[in-house]
Amino acid sequence: MAKNNNPTHVITGKCRLSYAHVWEPSRMSEEDPLKYSACIIVPKSDKATIAKIKAAVDAAIQDGIKSKWKGKKPANLKLPLRDGDEERPDDAAFAGGYFFNANARRQPGIVDMSRQDVLDSSKVYSGCYCRFSVDFYPFNGKQNGVAAGLNNIQLVCDGEPLAGGSRAEDDFDDDFSDSGELDEDIF
Repeated sequence: MAKNNNPTHVITGKCRLSYAHVWEPSRMSEEDPLKYSACIIVPKSDKATIAKIKAAVDAAIQDGIKSKWKGKKPANLKLPLRDGDEERPDDAAFAGGYFFNANARRQPGIVDMSRQDVLDSSKVYSGCYCRFSVDFYPFNGKQNGVAAGLNNIQLVCDGEPLAGGSRAEDDFDDDFSDSGELDEDIF
């Protein structure tokens, strides 16, 4: 098992992937740089992951006090971990969970449970369940806060797609029989 002594580094438990931009980078506006990103939904029942995230955020705040914020913690600090029940009450995917966004300029490594590369982009999508390797870090600018850097992803299992569409393999069953006749009025 890999050991990491970096207090801002977290390997999550089983979380849900939403707003997945892990195969191709995207941007919010033309001025923004292209980034890979994920919204990570952590179940509130996963106390171990939540504790690790809170400890990593605290470590990032301490780093920010030393390196970015001139020796003191700024007021109104923007923090990454948010409550899905409060901020997204009408979205069932966020019910009973906390969430945070993680970004990277380089594409995250994506592996399966055997730590083999996942190369099929249809396997990792908004709605599937994964473990995530992230680093929390302080930032300053128009606003001060802590953000999450996306490192790597481990696919755990499928989930209901969140994109509003369905997967092709789920739409079609084995009960189709073709009569071989075409209705000419259709074409």
